[in-house]
This record gives sequence, C-alpha cells and structure tokens, in this order.
Amino acid sequence: MAVIRPFRALRPRPELTAKVAAVPYDVVNREEARALAADNDLSFLHVSRAEIDLPLDVDPYDGAVYERARVNFDRLRKTSLVEEQHPAIYFYRLRMGAHEQTGLAACYAIEEYNQDLIKKHEKTRPDKEDDRTRHMTILRAQTGPVLLTYRARPCIDVLRARVCAREPLYDFVAEDGIAHTVWRAAPDDCEALISAFDDVPELYIADGHHRAASAARAHTELSAEASTVGEHAWFLAVAFPDDEVQILPYHRAVKSLSGMTKTEFLEALAACGTLEPGLPSPSRKGQCAVYVDGCWRTLTLRPRVGASADPTATLDASVLQETVLEPVLKIGDPRTDTRLDFVGGIRGTAELERLVQSGRAAAAFSMFPVTVAELMSIADAGAIMPPKSTWFEPKLRDGLLVHAI
Repeated sequence: MAVIRPFRALRPRPELTAKVAAVPYDVVNREEARALAADNDLSFLHVSRAEIDLPLDVDPYDGAVYERARVNFDRLRKTSLVEEQHPAIYFYRLRMGAHEQTGLAACYAIEEYNQDLIKKHEKTRPDKEDDRTRHMTILRAQTGPVLLTYRARPCIDVLRARVCAREPLYDFVAEDGIAHTVWRAAPDDCEALISAFDDVPELYIADGHHRAASAARAHTELSAEASTVGEHAWFLAVAFPDDEVQILPYHRAVKSLSGMTKTEFLEALAACGTLEPGLPSPSRKGQCAVYVDGCWRTLTLRPRVGASADPTATLDASVLQETVLEPVLKIGDPRTDTRLDFVGGIRGTAELERLVQSGRAAAAFSMFPVTVAELMSIADAGAIMPPKSTWFEPKLRDGLLVHAI
C-alpha cells in the first residue's frame, strides 16, 4: 500500500505565482541560476540556490549560503507566500507541447522510503545529500517535490478528473513555455484519494533521489530534537501514473578518442556492431547515433552475451559502456571519469553537435530513451541503473508547493 497524507502547503500568492516558482535547483548551474533570477527578487532560486546572492568566491556549500537561504525564505514567507489553513492534497499538471501529465501532490511516508516500499533505481552522492539535508534542516522545509510514478489505476483517474474539472489554484506558463496548473482537492476527495492509494502496491522514484534521501536524513536529525514524530516524517512528492510520465534520453559526449585518429575510432566502432550513415536520433532500442567528423552515423549495438538475467545489462547505456566506452575509449568508471560528459535530452542533439564542433568533445553518442517499464523492472529487482540513464521532462517547479517540517 502507498500511504499519502494531506499537508498545509506554503504556496505563492496567486498574483505572484509565475515570479516565485522556479526551475529545480539541480538542473541549472550557478551561472544559469544567477542569470534566471537576476531581475526577479521573488524567484525561488534565491532560496534553493542562495549562493547566487553571494560573491562568486563563496563556496556553494559554505555556511553563509544556507544562512542566506534561510533569510531569503523567511522574507518570501512574510511577503509572497500564504499558508493553507487546513491540510490538503493537490493535483499538479505539467504541459509541454503536446505532452501532458497530471500527478498527485501530497506528503509520502519516509518510513516507506526507508523500508524500500518506495523503490529506487539510482545511487545518490553523499555531498549532494549533505547539501539538501542541511538546506532542509536549516529552513525547516522541503522546498521542491520528488517526482514519483505508479502503475496507473482507473479509480484514481476518475477522482483526478473530478478534482481537475474545477477552478485551479494556479494556471500559468513559465518562461520556458511549460504550463503549470494546480488544483486543490476538496476534503471528501482527499479522503477518497487516501483510500485509493491504499491499493497502490508500489511507488517508484522517477526523479529526485537526492531530495528523497535528504528528507530521510533530515527526519533522522530532527527526530533527535523532539520526543514526537512531526512533519519531518513525511516528504513532499508528486506521483504521476506511469502511462503519462515522459523520459527523454541522456546522451554521452567524450572529450578524447584515447589516442586514436577519427578513422581508427570509426573502424573500432564498426567492430563493436553495425555502423552505417544515419540520423541524429536512433530509431529504436539497441541503437545509438554517433557524431564524429561532422557526420551522424547509426551504431547498432551488439547485445552482451549472457546478460539477460541482469535487468540493467540490456539497457543501451550498459551495452555502450561495456562494448564501446570501456574497451575502445578506456573509460572504466562512467561515474568518475572526467573524459565523459552527460547531456540531458531536453538540450537536443544540436547540443551534441555544438560540443564536437567547438572542440569541447571529440565524439558524441545520442541515445534512445529508457522506458518507464524498464525503470520499474530494474527498481523491482533492487538494481541500480547506470549513471545518467534517464532525463525526466517536463520538470516540477520549486517553490510552488512547499512542505514546512
């Protein structure tokens, strides 16, 4: 069963929503965050990436950054946010072009996360956990939601349609063209939704592993300060049905050819599978597109022998690593090798071309996207995906619904 709980959201005043809500803290670097928030004092990036308000020589993990985040958050609470009088559950719709997905925003149980009833598919980095844990404990708030998914259930779809037929709390288009709409469920609908989720056997983290892990750590730290279980025993998330979640590919770019000429590299690729002229995007699983020497080629990857028992071994990222990146380019650990860069699918294959043409990369690999079914299968097996296997788009906004802990 999946336990969900209404919460008293901190949220922007309706007339300020578009100015407050911001892209997730971890999809922009410091310079990009500074540029996005430069002319907007209300941007939630001043809370989630408070280093943008400090001199460039201040380390992003310096104590001054978290103190500035607290000050900025307190200012927003006083001037630009409202707090719900009663706990509620919300529906949050994202629309990007023709794609649309609507999920349930609520609090989810950290106990279920700790017991692996909320399933993971990705490793987390201690430094990133340290950062968000400190951010949560100092602000006493979870400022951005985890993105969950579950196998779609008609009874939840019916309740969702009923709530979303009403007037929304928010409905705006962000500067990147993505539309965000939020509805608040009535009390009787909240009760029905809680009951409906009782019958959901599993939840899966799609995006936000570090947020979830940090919420669990913050719960442990804050539990030591009080004798009773508080709001910190729950974490903020939006759960989308699996038939609506959109996964884009996560591409690879390599900075060098490990001493080979371009001709030698292409000959080595041809020995790894079938290499032929092609388009910038592969047409199916088992293929990747390779950009080198100003041309795109399609590489049909040769499946790994005896890998069928491991659900991660059949992923294209795994096959590429085992058949090309490691033996040909000598990239042994994709998590740590600085010769390998990852490019989210939202940036498009033109970004791969730009990297190679500028000389910042020697070659680039355009990947076919992982499916939600593959993600769930891997999580069900308790396995971990290769690094940077999935790029979820569109993204939830930070600061739109905040859970005070």
